Amino acid sequence: MVSRLHQGTQFRQRLYGILDQGSGVDQFGAVVNWTLIGLIVVTLAATVLESVPRLAGQYAKAFQAIEYAALLTFTIEYAARLWTAIEHPRWRRFGAIRSRVRLAASPAGLIDLAAVLPFWLPLFIAADFKALLVLRLIRFFKLTRYSPAMRSLLEALYAERRALVGCFVILCGATLIAAALMHLAEGAAQPDRFGTIPDAMWWAIVTLGTVGYGDAVPITAAGRLIAGLTIFVGLLMVALPVGIVATAFANEVHRRDFVVTWGLVARVPLFSELTAAQIADVMKILRAQKVDKGTTIARRGEPAHSMYLILDGEVEIRLRHKHVHLGAGDFFGEIAALRQSRRSATVIALQTTRLLALDASDLHSLMDREPQIAARIRDAAQARLGEELETTGGDLIPAELPNTKIQPRI
Repeated sequence: MVSRLHQGTQFRQRLYGILDQGSGVDQFGAVVNWTLIGLIVVTLAATVLESVPRLAGQYAKAFQAIEYAALLTFTIEYAARLWTAIEHPRWRRFGAIRSRVRLAASPAGLIDLAAVLPFWLPLFIAADFKALLVLRLIRFFKLTRYSPAMRSLLEALYAERRALVGCFVILCGATLIAAALMHLAEGAAQPDRFGTIPDAMWWAIVTLGTVGYGDAVPITAAGRLIAGLTIFVGLLMVALPVGIVATAFANEVHRRDFVVTWGLVARVPLFSELTAAQIADVMKILRAQKVDKGTTIARRGEPAHSMYLILDGEVEIRLRHKHVHLGAGDFFGEIAALRQSRRSATVIALQTTRLLALDASDLHSLMDREPQIAARIRDAAQARLGEELETTGGDLIPAELPNTKIQPRI
């Protein structure tokens, strides 16, 4: 009984890792997530095409098959997410039921529910077909789970929600003032368009939004003067939220990149004993590098001057008797940052790969400027290598290749 419970817990943890951590877990997790992304895109395209009467009649069975496949997949996914909600780090302390309630009430949970709701609703209530089509388009927001850019944008909007609400309040006030002034200036000349303030508000909204449909235009001198001022204010109204969102989005992207880079640097054993401030100093001397598939990053026998951290992609380290594959989050060549020896292996990019490179000269300059950092790095290296630090061996050691996949040499 205990063994079955343990196996069930392990399976639930594994399933949570696949659903909520995706390609960062393993290849199977990546396949599952890309399958879900593909199904979302296909169902969105089918929903749009189904709104065309000719296509809806001609390909009715194909659209129905796509919808049934989406329903089955998204229902299973939703149930699996509810079951694994207890594995969420922030909700573990709440227990099984409360963690699942929190997931169901979260924005992501509500979007997952809306993804299957259009099919289940007609079983209980009479629903309009067109309304169901619109509801199915909510599946687009499921992509936020798989797109860091979309998540960053939503987080930026949430972070600046108070400023954006303030912009909306200002816009409402500007709309009321512009509509009232235009009503006074044009009400007698064009009573059908500006006879009341509510009528004039339509003109004010499209003018402040810089849309200007042209269905209502002032004809008096006073009205044109007010319109000119309103257009100028409209430019400010558009620029204000755009600037706020753009700045917040850029900050969010930089913060995410900072966290990723911080995690990569902190996991390198050579730097694991450094303080937060010292890790920040190391991050300043990292340089980004992008290599294409098949590029030779390092060659056996050549002088070793840098260490590398892998942001994304995959590389193969070709040692003399085995090949080792490294992926996102792994690192190699860190000993080269301390002793300028020759490369012990050839490193090839198996796909387009983004790297963070740390040159030995930059690291030694930092160590010269900061004796405390130098002492910590030397102690960490000495603890790992012992006397090997003083030898003239290569730049790679087994401890640099944790949890790697060893490929037989061909």
